[in-house]
Amino acid sequence: MSQPALLHSRSALLPSTSRASPPSPPHLSRTRRRRRCGVVMASSTTAPAPAPAGLKEGIAGLYDESSGVWESIWGDHMHHGFYDSGEAASMADHRRAQIRMIEEALAFAAVSDDPAKKPKTIVDVGCGIGGSSRYLAKKYGAQSRGITLSPVQAERGNALAAAEGLSDKVAANAHVSLQVADALEQPFPDGQFDLVWSMESGEHMPDKRKFVSELARVAAPGGTIIIVTWCHRNLEESETSLKPDELNLLKRICDAYYLPDWCSPSDYVKIAKSLSLEDIKTADWSENVAPFWPAVIKSALTWKGLTSLLKAGWKTIRGAMVMPLMIEGYKKGLIKFTIITCRKPGAA
Repeated sequence: MSQPALLHSRSALLPSTSRASPPSPPHLSRTRRRRRCGVVMASSTTAPAPAPAGLKEGIAGLYDESSGVWESIWGDHMHHGFYDSGEAASMADHRRAQIRMIEEALAFAAVSDDPAKKPKTIVDVGCGIGGSSRYLAKKYGAQSRGITLSPVQAERGNALAAAEGLSDKVAANAHVSLQVADALEQPFPDGQFDLVWSMESGEHMPDKRKFVSELARVAAPGGTIIIVTWCHRNLEESETSLKPDELNLLKRICDAYYLPDWCSPSDYVKIAKSLSLEDIKTADWSENVAPFWPAVIKSALTWKGLTSLLKAGWKTIRGAMVMPLMIEGYKKGLIKFTIITCRKPGAA
C-alpha cells in the first residue's frame, strides 16, 4: 500500500528495532505544467519544474525513520493489500492480501510463468526493504536488483536477502541485491531488465516523465513495465484544475509524505504514448485497496503500534496523523490507486 501505514505504504508505522525503511523513490513531474498545490497539469513540451529543495533527503529520512515500525507490525511488503470489493481487512490476512497485490499486478500485465518466457532479470524501483524483490526473484528464479533512496532500507533488505540465501550470485538461482540510487538516474545500462517493477513509489517522483522514461530506458526490448501508484482523479473536459478543497486535501497529504505534484492516470498514459511504449493498460484499484487503510489505522492504535510510533519520531507520527486524509481522499473519489502497465517495443 503506498504510504498507507502511518506513512506511505512504503514507509509505515515506525521503527521498533533497527530495520530498514520503506522505499524511497525519486521524483516525478511532467513536460509542461501548471502548478497548483499538489496537482500537475501537463501540456506536452517544455521542461518540468525543478524538484522541491530537499525532497530526496526528506524521502530518505522518512523511510530511514519509519521502515522498522512497518516491518515489525506489517512485515517486509511495504505496500497495500488487494481485496475483493466489500471485503474487510484484518491483521490476520494482511500478508495474503499484499502477496495478492503482487500477483494481481503480474496477471494484469500478463507476465508469463512459462519457463521460456518468464522474466530472468528484474529491477524493483523504490524497493523498500525488498519484499517484492525477493518474492519476484524466488517466483521466477530471476536476478533482481532494487533501488531506494534510503540507506537503512537497502542495508536491511540486503540482510533479509542474505538470510533467505538470495545474496550469493553463484550459489543461488534467484539473486537479490539492493542499493541506494535515484529512480530518475538509474545506475543501470540501457535494456537490462525483462521486468521493470515500481510498486507505490511513483508518487514520490517530481518529474514523472523522466521517471517513466528511465523505466523504459532500462527495460529490455519487449520487456514489461509495471507501475502501481497513487494518482488524483482524471479531470473532466470542462475542468482546468482540481477543486480548491481537493487541492487543499492533497497539499496536506504531500506535506506529511514528502510528495511532489500529483498527476492523473491519463497523464501517465500520455507519457507512455509519447515514449512509444506499447500495450498500454490502466485500471483503478481504489476499491480493492480501500479496506487496507482502516486496518492499518487499527494496528497503529494498539499498544505495540503506539509505542513504536513514539519511538520512531515526528516524521512517522505526522504520517500516521494524516492517514485519515487518505481515507477521505479515496471516499471522495479524489485519490485513485492506479496500475499502469506497458511494454517496450522490440522482441521479447
